[in-house]
Amino acid sequence: MAECTLNEVMKTTMDKIRSMVDVNTIIGDAITTPDGTTIIPISKVSFGFATGGSDFDSKKEGVNFGGGTGAGVTIKPEGFLVVNDGNVRLVPMAVAPSTTLDRLVELLPEIITKVEGYFKKNKKEAE
Repeated sequence: MAECTLNEVMKTTMDKIRSMVDVNTIIGDAITTPDGTTIIPISKVSFGFATGGSDFDSKKEGVNFGGGTGAGVTIKPEGFLVVNDGNVRLVPMAVAPSTTLDRLVELLPEIITKVEGYFKKNKKEAE
């Protein structure tokens, strides 16, 4: 019978979790649309694991060992980074309604861009 230790059980568990969850799980692959907009999915990853074991008294060394392990992984989409014309904004996947202040903070970069465009347009017309 092959020797099995608590360290081996823990190492196997961590290796399996590592193979399931990598950096591409959190920051997804970029998607480029025909108009040049780049969309990058962002996720939240949570994981946990538990390991337990025992070593029974035996006349034959290395024969008795009891062990158990378990793991859980949760992947939750959080939103998207949208890159367009040098502007980057986070589009959250909010389920709960946001407050007026939250919505204002989300729209602020877009408002600034529109105001700048308005002033640039008026400046060109004035020249």
